[in-house]
Amino acid sequence: MPPETELQLPAAPAVKALACPACGGSVALRAAGYSVSVVCQYCSSILDVTDPQVKLITEYRQAAEALEIQLGSRGTLRGIEWEAIGYLQRSAADGGAWDEYLLFNPYHGYRWLITDGRGWSLGEQLTVSPSYSDYETMMLGDRAYTRFYEDSSARVNYVLGEFYWRVAVGEEVVGADWVRPGSMLSREKNAHEVSWTRSILLDHKEMAEAFGVQKGASWPPMPHQPSPNAAWLGTGFKIFAGMFLLLTVLILAFGGTSWVTAGRFPIAPDGTERTVTLGPIHLGHLYQRVEIRADVPRLENGWVDLDYTLVDRKTQQVYEAYGAAERYSGSDSDGPWTEGSRRSSISVASVPAGDYDLVVDYKGNRWNSSTTWDYARGMSVEDPGWLNQDNQPEVVVEVRGGALFASSFFIALLLLGLPLLIGLIRHIQFDKARQAESDFAPTGFAALTQSSEDDEE
Repeated sequence: MPPETELQLPAAPAVKALACPACGGSVALRAAGYSVSVVCQYCSSILDVTDPQVKLITEYRQAAEALEIQLGSRGTLRGIEWEAIGYLQRSAADGGAWDEYLLFNPYHGYRWLITDGRGWSLGEQLTVSPSYSDYETMMLGDRAYTRFYEDSSARVNYVLGEFYWRVAVGEEVVGADWVRPGSMLSREKNAHEVSWTRSILLDHKEMAEAFGVQKGASWPPMPHQPSPNAAWLGTGFKIFAGMFLLLTVLILAFGGTSWVTAGRFPIAPDGTERTVTLGPIHLGHLYQRVEIRADVPRLENGWVDLDYTLVDRKTQQVYEAYGAAERYSGSDSDGPWTEGSRRSSISVASVPAGDYDLVVDYKGNRWNSSTTWDYARGMSVEDPGWLNQDNQPEVVVEVRGGALFASSFFIALLLLGLPLLIGLIRHIQFDKARQAESDFAPTGFAALTQSSEDDEE
């Protein structure tokens, strides 16, 4: 696009009617005094309107294409009313095509509406040139734009309406583009000049309200289209960091508990069931999870049944749980083996504050029965295995209670982080699709950290 020139705009320009020298049709000149060429809407001839006699530049009979925005229609974008006065269709050397509509307002000059069928952008010609930060980065003020397309030629395929320069079918420029989420910098150059345009991505709803155009294709994304997930990802990571800090404080304040030995007691060698009462056990939080751990250090080839009952000394409210410690060992063709654990752990959730007694019903068991010869008695007796008087088997019970534990902390982090992970995956997929056509796609962390906000508005 040629650079926009400084013009002294009148307060209220009038529409001027011209007669086409080719077909005699009446041609409306909407930006009289500014436009230098106009295309006849009846026969598509290009006219030079700088001459009072209106010279015929090019005459060709080509049916006008159906335009999404009719020339002469008006719409309001960003609080300014614009009139569509010209239309160009261009194509690149690789075959990609796009449409450009020239907009005019007597007080604000010219703008461009640009679409490739996926979305719309509002382009404004720059009066200052951006500067290179490096080969792939262009700076406009303090905003960085990343190279997206390499230099390629763009050709005018079709033209209709009026323009502020002598446009012709077949006219070519060399273009290149740089993008940031929400906007694009486009450079066009020919043998005579270089021009820059900044294009701002428009919302589909905004275009529908302004000119009544229908929504374009939503996939693949446009080069400067922000990821719909990136906007809330930034906020989500901040919330996640805040919640991580809060949970860390809570786990330190309420989860800093340690195991306290509630008692130790022997197991009956004959394997009979016994009961022991331990306590008092003080629980200080309003509600907490209580963990009970039992160790049977000499357990071997057997198990111990453990029935726990927490009894509130004040209300007699009870909380019951069952645990078992079991340990087995032996030897086979593959060598020695072990199975199980001499430790048993259970937990009781949401136990109110108070003083409690812990009642434990327990019983020792052997894996299998065997006999041994009792020389003193001169008879065969049942081998007690690990349940013998000399072995002195006993159970050591430990208790701890707290509002939060490490497992709760990590579960909370997982629940908080899962939506972020899903959003991040979708963001990566979107950005990968957006840059599929780019000649300068960023990689690694740089591809994920681009801002999603349109700072140009």
